[in-house]
This record gives sequence, C-alpha cells and structure tokens, in this order.
Amino acid sequence: MEITLSADGNVHRIEIDPRTTLLDALRERIGICSPKKGCDHGQCGACTILLDGKRVNSCLALAVAHDGAEIITAEGLASGGELHPMQSSFIEHDALQCGYCTPGQIVSAVGMLEEAQAGWPSYVASDVRAEETLLSDEEISERMSGNLCRCGAYANIVPAIRQAADGVRHR
Repeated sequence: MEITLSADGNVHRIEIDPRTTLLDALRERIGICSPKKGCDHGQCGACTILLDGKRVNSCLALAVAHDGAEIITAEGLASGGELHPMQSSFIEHDALQCGYCTPGQIVSAVGMLEEAQAGWPSYVASDVRAEETLLSDEEISERMSGNLCRCGAYANIVPAIRQAADGVRHR
C-alpha cells in the first residue's frame, strides 16, 4: 500500500506492507532513527513519538492506519538549529547514561507536559478537577511511567523534566 506520512515536517510517500508498524516505517522506510525498537511490545517507551500531537508507542501502531498523520520524533523537536528546551534540559542535567531510551523519554516528556497543561489528570493527581497541575516528582514519575530506563537515570530525568516544565510555564 502507498501512504503519506508527515514526519518531522517532511512529507513522505512510501509503499509499505499493511502489517508495517509506524516504528518500522519511520526507521526502515523514511530513515528517522531516533525512535528505538526496545521491546517491540509497547512496554518500554523507547519508540515514543507524537502522533497528531499525542504520545504513542510507535511499535504498536500500524502505519496504514495513520495515512496522512503528523508525526514528531526527537529529531523533529529542535527548531531553527536550536534544541527544544526539553532536549537542552536533558543535556544540562546529564539525564542519560547509555542514551538508548533518551529520544523516547524526551518526546514522551514533551507530550506529557502538553497533557498536564491541558488539565489531564493522572493517577496521583490530588484534585482531578484542578485547573493547573503541579508537577511534583511523584506526578512526573507517574506520568512518565510508560518510559523505562534500564540504566536507572531517573534521578536526573525527573529534575530535567521539572526544569523544562518550569521554563514552559514561565514563557
């Protein structure tokens, strides 16, 4: 089948097998390698992308179901030669070790901040009707629980996300 995907601001018309996941279409057909194949079962989050603005494990999504979709990966977060604030914060806080999960962590964190700003509650939210979500360490950890780091860099990932969140709120 032939489909069109807009990935990181570039439109790609590709021919794929209907069983191809978005992850494989991005990596093997388009050449965007920041989403990683970690578990291939939607359990680790290394393949997280923003699909039409929402966080998605790309290993679980069939590409044909998203013909015409807008996809943002870690490679597409930077703009005009400048890193996204989340990318800068991860670097500043040394929020990585091996780096394999880092693109998925960063994309997920960007999506998570948008969800929190939109008022989406989490499991640990003290008031699900609150107009503003205060992103405590517990709140960030809960909202990022779909992204695993096998190195255990969480001690630096959470402060990096908190710093980037503070920067977004003060814009």
